[in-house]
Amino acid sequence: MRLINHEHNAMDLRTTPVHLGLGSRAKPVEGFAWDPEVLQAYSAADGAEGRMVMIFDGDGRGDHWESHPAGDELVVCLSGSVTVTRDVDGAPDRILLGPGEATINPAGVWHVVDMEGPASILAVTAGLGTEHRPRTDTRPTGRVGTPGPEEAP
Repeated sequence: MRLINHEHNAMDLRTTPVHLGLGSRAKPVEGFAWDPEVLQAYSAADGAEGRMVMIFDGDGRGDHWESHPAGDELVVCLSGSVTVTRDVDGAPDRILLGPGEATINPAGVWHVVDMEGPASILAVTAGLGTEHRPRTDTRPTGRVGTPGPEEAP
């Protein structure tokens, strides 16, 4: 995985995320994968200031909860309909989004995205310290993730 300084071709944000980083730089992430080692290397790129921009397509219920302790996450519905559910003090807080609508998941708040039929979202995410928890019930349990801000180099 590496950040590319100059990309002259069109990119597919579904397979190649773009890193927004220090100095107002935008760089494609070549070789990105949803692998713990790659996520750790990526999240260290610009520490708490780095953001990943990516499009996700899907259909159905999300399979994991996630939390981004280093910063807020912007979720934009591009097509279809999605429900973003946040765990707020043990109670579900649901936001329904249609095309062109967005919500912000505050830093550190556990959330899950359910796609109501075929749908696409654009996410702008603070990756440092992101944690994932399997969705085995309606609330988050367990912990799997990348290093948090206090663990970053």
